[in-house]
Amino acid sequence: MTVDYKFCPVCATPLAWITAAEDGGDKARLRCPACDFTHWNNPTPVLAAVIECVDQGGRVLLARNAAWPGRFFGLITGFMEAGETPEEGICREIAEETSLAVDAVQLLGVWDFQRMNQIIIAYHAQARGEIRLSPELAEYKLLAPEDVRCWPQGTGQALATWLRSRGIEPKWLEQKE
Repeated sequence: MTVDYKFCPVCATPLAWITAAEDGGDKARLRCPACDFTHWNNPTPVLAAVIECVDQGGRVLLARNAAWPGRFFGLITGFMEAGETPEEGICREIAEETSLAVDAVQLLGVWDFQRMNQIIIAYHAQARGEIRLSPELAEYKLLAPEDVRCWPQGTGQALATWLRSRGIEPKWLEQKE
């Protein structure tokens, strides 16, 4: 999610696009002309998990976020919190959103998601337990890995990477024009 800053959060002066010297050369950023605050607008780390439900025959859990339009099912995702490692964060997100207990996590990779100004840190998680969704999620599906369809953006690349690690060539959802 991007935030459109208009005023300095320190002194309330209107922000302006000001070019200043930084490591690597001059860079235009939203800056406060009164107190020198800089809005860096750095990408936000987002955690994601390909959840393999070990007590469900190794099926993959995909969920539909209650706020999403349509019927798209994706990976469990969430924001990393201060004071936690990415591994701790994804285990927390899985527990909060699905009530599953995580047995093991393994890093799949890191992908940029520039449309949302995010960096996705994706894991494969082996988990078990009874699935109970948080109010953030509307419904879920459990799919055999060979039946999963990937999507080209963001976390879909993590899912494709996990499938390839299993010797399964990813199948892709058809793009709507």
